[in-house]
Amino acid sequence: MEWSLTHFWLILALILGLAELTSGVLLLLALGIASALTAVVAFVGLSFEWQLIGMGGFSGLLVPIAIRWIRPRFSPKGVAYGTTGTGVEQGKRYRTLKRDFDDATGIKVNGDFYRLRDETTGVTDFPEGTDVIFKQFDGTTAIVQSATHKEL
Repeated sequence: MEWSLTHFWLILALILGLAELTSGVLLLLALGIASALTAVVAFVGLSFEWQLIGMGGFSGLLVPIAIRWIRPRFSPKGVAYGTTGTGVEQGKRYRTLKRDFDDATGIKVNGDFYRLRDETTGVTDFPEGTDVIFKQFDGTTAIVQSATHKEL
């Protein structure tokens, strides 16, 4: 069997498709499909330059479709990825948690654990289950206010 550019594009499509299993954002899958379509262009007999143009065109078409329209259909309802830290959590009430390995006190925002600090007192250690109101982020530290001291 003689290797050709068609085989290269098909192998690349397979590798990208398998790599998609580790990421789950559908970007690599879109690139894998674009690579498979480019293999068709190579099989037809077009030159390598046209194959690169085809790969660019297919990628430019499939990647935005995969990210903008297909990926949201596979995301859990109510999850807004990329919004943590933009202010959408301000004013929401959370319950404090203790992390197992270092006993740090924090809250979970969109599934991520953030250490916390009281806005007025600077206290960083709260009893587990304490109601707090999120104010803002200071780096990766959540600045909170005790829910019992909430101003009306």
